[in-house]
Amino acid sequence: MDFISGLSDEFKKLIEFGTEYTWIMQAFLVVLATLVINYFVRKVFDRLAKAAEATSTMFDDILIETARKPVRFFIWIAGVLYAADIVKNVSQEPIFDMIQPAREVSFIALFAWFAVRFIRQGEVVVQQDGVLENPMDATTASALGKLLRLSVIITTALVILQTLGFSVSGVLAFGGIGGIAVGFAAKDLLANFFGGLMIYLDQPFKVGDWIRSPDKNIEGTVEHIGWRLTRIRTFDKRPLYVPNATFASISVENPSRMTNRRIYEAIGVRYDDAAKVEKIVADVKQMLLDHPEIDTTQTLIVNVNAFAASSIEFFVYTFTKTTNWIAFHEIKQDVMVKIIDIVERNGAEFAFPTQTLHVKHEPEMADA
Repeated sequence: MDFISGLSDEFKKLIEFGTEYTWIMQAFLVVLATLVINYFVRKVFDRLAKAAEATSTMFDDILIETARKPVRFFIWIAGVLYAADIVKNVSQEPIFDMIQPAREVSFIALFAWFAVRFIRQGEVVVQQDGVLENPMDATTASALGKLLRLSVIITTALVILQTLGFSVSGVLAFGGIGGIAVGFAAKDLLANFFGGLMIYLDQPFKVGDWIRSPDKNIEGTVEHIGWRLTRIRTFDKRPLYVPNATFASISVENPSRMTNRRIYEAIGVRYDDAAKVEKIVADVKQMLLDHPEIDTTQTLIVNVNAFAASSIEFFVYTFTKTTNWIAFHEIKQDVMVKIIDIVERNGAEFAFPTQTLHVKHEPEMADA
């Protein structure tokens, strides 16, 4: 009987122990359920992604891709905070008073994270052909993306401050007063910021353009336009970082937007071939008019220009249809070779610097 009585006492203690520490099992089950739900949610997103790939629109793809990580983090945070609520019921530690604010702040931050990811993905998609009727260029898409992301971040910060009990009006008033001091302390930074804003609004160049400045030693291809710096890749492949405020005080030439490329050359023939110059000039002009790569709607001039020291010069002034740098030089080479052929076909020669020495012959003196 003593054995049975002792066993009964031990069983009662075990039940009391289990009742006292039930919260441990509950918290464990919540974490386990969170893990299982997270696994199934991942599988659901994989199926949704495959279904979205079969559609013609791109926005459902980026919606699913950008929501994947925030939703999974949402499940983990919700599960962990729910387990913390269970622990709070048996503990009076002050740290558990932060559970509700942490829940609200984390959910706001996750939504902002989703919005920023969606904007960043959308910035790439709107530049692709077939998505919009008129695809955006990289510069415009980047500007809109940065403005939207900045708006989301500022709004999220203000909502979080309001959630934590701070007065948003007080923060804004302090920001207005502090903004004056910051403006004086960071005037160069603000000048670059507004310089970048003007680049986005006026668009003197965009990402991918070849630009050069006659005022500064700046020439290359624009790779990135930031709020403070613009990155230019020079033709020797070095990165050049230019503060945006610089573009407000210098002239910028954008060869990428030229409509044509110009051929302007002076050719000299010998004075001995003066009688053949008119025919040569007429043949060269006709050759240009017949050339398929010369834009005859633009200015086209072939005329005798000068009597030089060693030659009679005529010049060729015309424009190609292409603006491509490599193709232009191929066309220019073809034109120059044809000019050589025309000069030789007319029996003339190109001039080069020469000197003629005249020796005066004196009559022989009679013998004395």
